[in-house]
Amino acid sequence: MTRVLAVAAAALALAGPAAACANPKTSLSYLEGQIMCPTCHTTLDMSEAPAAQAIKAQISRRIAECWSAKQIETELVGNFGQGILAAPPHKGFDLLAWWLPLGGVLGGALLLAVGVWRWSRTQEPEPPETEHETDPETERRLDELLARLD
Repeated sequence: MTRVLAVAAAALALAGPAAACANPKTSLSYLEGQIMCPTCHTTLDMSEAPAAQAIKAQISRRIAECWSAKQIETELVGNFGQGILAAPPHKGFDLLAWWLPLGGVLGGALLLAVGVWRWSRTQEPEPPETEHETDPETERRLDELLARLD
């Protein structure tokens, strides 16, 4: 009976810190690729600028406080604006940043296909090969040459 109580007490002691974070834990390495440095305009994982180091420290503190990645990003956007995010949001007017390049590539491919199709239709077909008639003198000389080769 004492063993069961000891195991239950240990489980409760260890379950407290694990249950402290209600949100799934995020990682600094994940957020470093999602957040831009405001001074050098590269992602945090590529920057060694003092501003990037300060933002990394702030993110680390928020992770220790069990903040979710979305909460941390929202706080950083509130402090620095939308430019702090490495990728534009997937909603509203910023959705154009995702669809315009795709539309440009598809439109260019369509133009290229139409151009190639039209170009191939304007080519004149090659005339069919006809047998060339030779004059009688050339025929006679060819016959003599072939007779000598036999």
